[in-house]
Order: sequence, then structure tokens, then C-alpha cells
Amino acid sequence: MALTGVVIDAGHGGSDGGASGNGIVEKDLTLLISKYMYDRLRELGVPVKMTRTSDETLDSTARSKRILDAFGNGKDVIVVSNHINAGGGDGAEVIYALRNNSTFSRKILDELAKEGQNIRKNYQQRLPSNPIKDYYFIHRNTPNTEAVIVEYGFLDSKGDDVNQLKNNYQDYAEAVVRAIADYKSIKYIAPAGSTYYTVQKGDSLWSIANKFGITVNDLKTLNNLNSNVVNVGQNLKVKLEEEKPVEDYLVYTVKKGDSLYKIANEYNTTVDTIMSVNNLPGTNLTINQQLLIPKEGTIDIEIEPNKQGIIYTVKSGDSLWKIANSYGITVDKLKSSNKLTSNTLQIGQELLIPVEDTIISETEVPPTTGLNYVVVKGDNLYSIANKYNVTVTDIKNINNLTSNTLQIGQVLKIPGTESYATYTVKKGDSLWKIASQYGVTVNELKEINNLSGTLLTIGQSLLIPTKE
Repeated sequence: MALTGVVIDAGHGGSDGGASGNGIVEKDLTLLISKYMYDRLRELGVPVKMTRTSDETLDSTARSKRILDAFGNGKDVIVVSNHINAGGGDGAEVIYALRNNSTFSRKILDELAKEGQNIRKNYQQRLPSNPIKDYYFIHRNTPNTEAVIVEYGFLDSKGDDVNQLKNNYQDYAEAVVRAIADYKSIKYIAPAGSTYYTVQKGDSLWSIANKFGITVNDLKTLNNLNSNVVNVGQNLKVKLEEEKPVEDYLVYTVKKGDSLYKIANEYNTTVDTIMSVNNLPGTNLTINQQLLIPKEGTIDIEIEPNKQGIIYTVKSGDSLWKIANSYGITVDKLKSSNKLTSNTLQIGQELLIPVEDTIISETEVPPTTGLNYVVVKGDNLYSIANKYNVTVTDIKNINNLTSNTLQIGQVLKIPGTESYATYTVKKGDSLWKIASQYGVTVNELKEINNLSGTLLTIGQSLLIPTKE
């Protein structure tokens, strides 16, 4: 059936704030999602209207009237009511009307899953006092439209929903746009800089993977594909999730007597943050387990040529002893580096934290026993082995692994790198600059590190051939 138009409903508004918590207010986030969706549908040439475009209070009668006034009350009208859930769960849900089948709601969940969101369910809900009617007024008061309520995640989740809602809400809105386009056979054009590619005539998984510098297996994993068959017009995710720079984190090894609360308190962070960064399903820890701890409020700077430090911003509860202890230096060292004459600190004060006591000469590479790789979210043994052109078996053997299970923050030795030093990319670095500093060529660095281009990211580890 043709599409007459789409009505985007930003849930709640004005005096009705909806749910709130963890820095998220439902009425504000649903408006951001709805505005993004509205703009994208217009770009695709889809007739679209919104129930509200500002922080406006709308009761159920006024909201329903605006929906029906937009494009009428026909089966060829789609209504998407955007909401954020609460109640301690995790993941997305879609509620569809009793009059409709599950096809559209299922497509929405499938597209949200491609963006990394956990999926709970799509379902219908009946009014307890009259089971032949829908529970929600959005469904009841728009009796012929194809209306869905999309709950993008839980703002009080103990999982990763909170960070995902804050950081990925545009990706989730784009997922719904893709679902609408697919459901109504509308030509979909990905936004500029998108992580998606629309399959063209003559394409294959190999040609697409090659075009975007990933492997066929990466492409299949990203899109949950069980075969190598692709169809013209199919939208495929083609961009791997970017790894967080390891330099932004401390690697902490769990000791006897540790708890998440104790570790969070020691490093001035929260239990929820540590659980989210390390993708922990619960609060149980094991001795020698390695955790990534965010270095809150720190950035890399140069203290003097070839010497590195960080800038730390003083927070409530800080003391010179606490800060010095966190970074493994003495209070006197901290005071002398910052020319402090007393132990008094002020919130917001910036302190220089020296992290090297010796200067590395420009022509020497620090000795090493090979590359150590810290596992980040999204890693698996295959992807790491592929990155360094070794086998999974090689990695398992050198690290004495008995299974393929990895934990975020786990440190792995990379076989075949024992005759190399490692260099961590800093702000302002380029392949030419690094190659010149260590007396090698750009092509050598690219070949050794299996680089397809010359772009570098801060925190990236490079292998540097050591000289005889």
C-alpha cells in the first residue's frame, strides 16, 4: 500500500516531562529524536509532520487530533510515537496496534539491532477494562493508521542503555527511518558520513568489503548475515565500531577484597561507568580480572620535548595525596611540577601530572618484549588476529588461553612482535614524522602495521622495527 504520510510524535512535553534519570529527560530526548527523524524523512522526499516541535504540553485529545489532522485517518498513514522507557530493564521495545500485524514493528527492532541496541520485544497491549481496545491512546484514538510506540531504551538501565541513549540516539532515529523506507519501498539514501551502504547492481559482499577496507566476515557479522547473498537496494552496515583510545583508560587488575564500589571510589568514578565501559553483566569480580578505568578529566600534553604528562582537573573531594597516589607519584613531585607552596586545592584547578621521569632520545625506541594489546568492546580473537596478520591459535598459544572468550581490559601479547618496539600515536603525529624519527620509511611502517592508508588515531599502537 502506498504511503500518504508519516506523523512523528515526540512523547510527553511541557509540564509532562515523562521519565527522567541519569541526565536524561524523556520529553527532551524524544524531541531530539523526532526532529532528526523529521529532517531525514524530508530529505528522502517523504511527506512528514510532527505533533510538537517545541517543549509544549499536549493532552491525549490534542495530540490525537494533531495526528489525524496531519494526513487523515487512513491505513496508508504511519504514526511513530517516540518514547524512552524506565523500570530498570535494558533494550528497545515496539508496541503496535491490535489492528496491525507485527511486520513494521519487527523491521524497526531489526534496524535498531544493527545499531548495537539490545532488543526486548515487539508486542500489542489490550485495555484491561475492554480487551477489544488498545491500551494506549495513540493506538485507540487513531483507529485506521499504522501506529507504533517506539521505546528506544531504559534511562535507568543497569546495562549500557544510558550511554547508548545519550550517544547513539541519532543512530537509533536513523534506524527507524530505514525501517520506514524498507517497509514502504521508498528509495533510501544514507546521510553524509553514514555507516551504511546501499547495495547496487553488480555488488557482492567481497566487492563491498574491499571498498570499505573491512573483511567479508566483518561485513557478515555487522549485518547478522548467514550467507553471502545480497540484494539490490539492501542497506548494509559497513563501518566497524571505533575503538576507544586505550590512553584514555587505566588498566586495573582486581585484587583480593576489591569490589566495584571500592574501585569506583578509588578512581573517582561510578560503578555504572565501570560496568558500562567493561560491558559487565553484573557486579561480581574475580581476582586478576582486568578492568578499564576512565581517566576522568585528563588530556595528553607535552611537558617538555619528548616528555609526556597529563592535565588533571581538581574535583570535589580531591586532595594532593589522593591525586598523587592515583598516578603513582609523590606529593612533593606533584607540588614541584605545579610550583605549589601549600597543600590547598580548589575545585576546577588544573594540575600537571608528570608521567615520565626520564627523557627518551629522539633516535631511540624504548625496549620491549613485543606488543601488548588491551581488549576493547567489540573485540574477538578473530578480529585481533586479523588486525595483526597472525592466527587465532598463535594468540591463544602465546597467552595460554584455553577458550575464545575475552574480557574488556584483558591484555594480550601479540605473537611475532618480539623484535619490535611499540609506539603510541600522539596528537600531531603523522606516519612521515614517526618514520623520520626512527629512521624507517613510511612504506615500512604501513607494511609492518598492515595499514591501508596514512591516517592515524591518537592512542593507536604502531610496531617500530628495532635496529641491530
